[in-house]
This record gives sequence, C-alpha cells and structure tokens, in this order.
Amino acid sequence: MKQNQNQQPHRPILITGAARSGTSLTAGIINACGAKGGQLSGPTRHNKRGMFENQLIRNQIVKPFLRDNGWDPMGQDPLPRIDEVKDLAASSGFVARWRERVLSILESQGVEDPWFYKGAKLCLIWPLWHAAFPNANWIIVRRDAEDIISSCLRTSFMRAYKKRSGWLRWLAEHERRFEEMHEAGLGCSEIWPQRMISGDFTEINMVLNSLGLQYDFNKIIAIVDPGLWRTWLQRRPRHGK
Repeated sequence: MKQNQNQQPHRPILITGAARSGTSLTAGIINACGAKGGQLSGPTRHNKRGMFENQLIRNQIVKPFLRDNGWDPMGQDPLPRIDEVKDLAASSGFVARWRERVLSILESQGVEDPWFYKGAKLCLIWPLWHAAFPNANWIIVRRDAEDIISSCLRTSFMRAYKKRSGWLRWLAEHERRFEEMHEAGLGCSEIWPQRMISGDFTEINMVLNSLGLQYDFNKIIAIVDPGLWRTWLQRRPRHGK
C-alpha cells in the first residue's frame, strides 16, 4: 500500500465488536477523522449511515476463510473455534499470505496510511489478525447487552436465533473473545457509542488523539444520529405499565 518513502508504516486500526453494537458508527467516525478503509460498504436499511467495511477484504478474505473452516461466514452459528484459529495463527506462512492479501487489496484501492479495517467478525478470529498485524491499534465497540440482543431480534440478517436465550449465548462468546484480547496484551481501546448519542464525546476524543487522528466535532456529529440509535431504556415500559 502507498506510504511516504521516508515514513515508517502507520499502525493499522482494527475496529471490532459484536454485531449490532455500533461498529459501523465508530468506523464512520474513524473514516471521517482521517483514516481510510478503501472501498467501503454503503448504507443499508439497518445501517443508514453506511457499513464502513471494506467489501473486498470481507468478501474475498474473511468470509471465505470462515466458510472453508466450517464456520458461519456471517459470524453467528457456528462460531470459530478459537484453538483452531490460534493454530493457524502460529503458521508463519499462512499469516504472511493473509497479511499480503489484505495489503494487496488496500494498495489496489489506493489506500494510504493511516488505514483501518472494521469487522464484527474480527474479534472471532483475533489471533490471526494479531499475528498478521502485531502492532495494530485495536478498538472494541461495546453496547448494553439487552440493546444488542433486541437489535439482533429485529434485524433481518441476524438469523441464527429466534429467541433471546440464543443471542445471549452468542454474545457471551464475544465477551470471552474481548477478555482474551485484553489478556493477550493487544492494547485495545474500548468505545461505548451510547455515550456519544447521549452527548458525551470525551471517550471518542481520547481515542482519536491516541490514534493520531483529528477530532472534528462537525464531522463526528454528522455520523452520530440519535434518531437511528434505539436503546433498551427507550423501549422499556414505564413502571406500572
């Protein structure tokens, strides 16, 4: 990928979290404030500001990898077996090919440093991404569990479970991945988009500064739309109702 010949490669930004947690919103802010992700998925019925995920990396690398290993390419059921992912991450040849393919796509799209890749499925196969990009800046996007589960139940492409109990087990697996990532010393930052929806931009300001990106309130507020963000508290009936 393109970079100034006199500069060291920028540390990539890898954005992940459980689906329906606000990864697209977070990636949209990272994109607006200076990092680039290449050819990104546009708006959908469920993500009206855009998905902000590199389509070729998702469709040509991540999904085929999951499918070829017998895991759900949608990252729902079955989930990747972390021990098997770690075995693949221990193969220097496999890791080198993974890294080369990712960088080749970004270079073909004219992406320069700093670059990011956002994907909810990143956390499910984190050892492989960590092996390929050991100096990456990781951002884990968090959201209240009941909000995530409620969103899954009403989102058409979240098809693995029809009941809250199934999504609760699915979410617990993601929580375990987050713990593993912290324990492995990946240096993850955590973002809770609900704080921005509530008008508190302190957290995103700190993360952007740590990434060397420009905090631009006008660009951020153009991505953050409270009207598109439904919360469990907003849906919960009042006491006595």
